[in-house]
Amino acid sequence: MILNYLKNKRILLVDDEPQLRHMVTSILSEEGFTNIRTAGNIREAVTAASEFRPEFAILDVMLPDGDGFSLMEHLKNMGDYPILFLTARGEDEDKFRGFGLGADDYMVKPFLPKELVFRISAILRRTYKDENPLVTLRHCEIDFERAEIKKEHECIPLTAKEYTLLLALYRNAGRIVTIDALCEAAWGDNPYGYENSLMAHIRRIREKIEKNPSKPEALITVKGLGYKLIVQ
Repeated sequence: MILNYLKNKRILLVDDEPQLRHMVTSILSEEGFTNIRTAGNIREAVTAASEFRPEFAILDVMLPDGDGFSLMEHLKNMGDYPILFLTARGEDEDKFRGFGLGADDYMVKPFLPKELVFRISAILRRTYKDENPLVTLRHCEIDFERAEIKKEHECIPLTAKEYTLLLALYRNAGRIVTIDALCEAAWGDNPYGYENSLMAHIRRIREKIEKNPSKPEALITVKGLGYKLIVQ
């Protein structure tokens, strides 16, 4: 699932095949991406980048007026945003060159639409995770900008500690965050002795975000290790 705030990112797609541009645009549109611009060569891509100011780019390597590696270097000089290569060039040398220049990922045609969406989503999450988005959980939303929970038409404020703990969990969404790591995030460099306080804060957070705090679906305990946040 792609978070809503990522679906508004400006995406530049550069490929000389009109059918592929149409296919990728359709795939992304079906996933909710609303801001896509395409180009068929380097000249069009540079013009589009200067006007459109992309926040993510998908580049082919083989273009009629040059190669995607040169285009990537040019785009990186215009702005710092993630780039994914989507190309028929699958040789290791090409992959190494792409990653060496700073590409965030490299996919070889033909490709599975779901894999493309997955990789784009992963890159966007990594790159733009600190934008304080509106995060969707099973029974509510977390508004990090306003430090509140939106639940059943009600806005529930978060305390400073609850905000800090939820942010640490969100930045590692779907992964276990250890008890020590959460204590350190909330209480600083000397987190020892705060385990009981952490448990109390987790309980209060669950009262705000869960439908049934006794049977949590979003903030899960991993016995003996810590907790993880399940984002929709």
